[in-house]
Amino acid sequence: MSRGWVPQLPQKTGGFAAAKQWLAARIKPTTHGAQQPDRPGTAVVAQAVAKHVPVASVPEAHATMDRLVEDLIGLGPLAPFTRHPETTDIIVDGHGHIWTDTGTGLTRSDTVLDADTTRALAVRLLGQGGKRLDEGMPFGDVQIGQARVHAVLPPIATAGPQLSIRLPARTQPTLETLAAQWPGAAKWLEILGHLMQHRTNMLISGATGSGKTTLLAALLATVDPTERILTIEDTPELDIRHPHVVGLATREANTEGQGGIGLPVLIRQALRMRPDRLIVGECRGAEVADFLTAMNTGHRGAIGTLHANSAADVPARLHAMAALAGLEPATAALQIRSAVDVIIHLHRDEHGERYPAEVALLDDSGDAAELRLIPVLTTVGTQVLEGPGLARLDTLSPGTERAA
Repeated sequence: MSRGWVPQLPQKTGGFAAAKQWLAARIKPTTHGAQQPDRPGTAVVAQAVAKHVPVASVPEAHATMDRLVEDLIGLGPLAPFTRHPETTDIIVDGHGHIWTDTGTGLTRSDTVLDADTTRALAVRLLGQGGKRLDEGMPFGDVQIGQARVHAVLPPIATAGPQLSIRLPARTQPTLETLAAQWPGAAKWLEILGHLMQHRTNMLISGATGSGKTTLLAALLATVDPTERILTIEDTPELDIRHPHVVGLATREANTEGQGGIGLPVLIRQALRMRPDRLIVGECRGAEVADFLTAMNTGHRGAIGTLHANSAADVPARLHAMAALAGLEPATAALQIRSAVDVIIHLHRDEHGERYPAEVALLDDSGDAAELRLIPVLTTVGTQVLEGPGLARLDTLSPGTERAA
């Protein structure tokens, strides 16, 4: 042997794909009832890289470890887009273009995924949540960690497989922080504080991405710490900074049609759990009957959300959903008047700014099917206009009837 000789390190075999296969075989299903696997420990991920992937530096090794985990149980090639602290949405369109929203509207990135990669990612993500995604069931949604994932495949997605991912806010803003950019912030804070203090039953309406869930969480953070908040959601989204929150979520039936737990069951369970405030997640269809039942239980301070183009459109939306539930218009109107005190409508403008556009009282007078709103505050440009409903807010004190 020549002087200074050292043995040559053995060649690493297999590369990244082999490392994924090796690590996948060592990921154990979670033991606490969820269908998603636990995140593998750092040591076993490092071992997978050391065995199979040549790396030239410690930073490269760490980057490879992160990519390995994301490709197995995370968002895969979309993971880098989650690192921007303001990202709320990641979308892959049918042509593979990746779009992100960081609060100022959708922006197309330079990254493009091929159809096979998008499809494989979608199938894997829904599979992690126990959902099937194939030609026979070409759509579905699932919660992966804190991200809400929705996928659509051909043939119903005509251009190609599509993914829509909604990410939660990194930090939950306070009501004061949210209001900092609102027109007439002081007036809005005064009215919202009054509504919360007087335990009004409220609906928060708005389009997708208008900030309904964010405002709801901020409002609930102002609730007295001694009160018990109970939330009922289809998909867990609320992140409430409050010491006593109990969350319930519906569960879809399995592929055999068994095991489904719907809103009516959760409402019955919730009413047996001594809620001080009952919060019902977004209502989209025939479940409006259960939604109204929850808000009619005598627990003042109930709040829910729904999609609508304006506050004036909310009564029509409620009537349409009630018709799907088989309720006659007059019957639905009686239920709605009894359940809902106030509607708060949110707007998102072309610059991505979100703010309350209108708050209105639901007039509880009359016995016909027509539902009438009485404006309290309305945002017009940079001005906030007061309406006739402002003088009637004091009639919303808990335990008292509103003036007709």
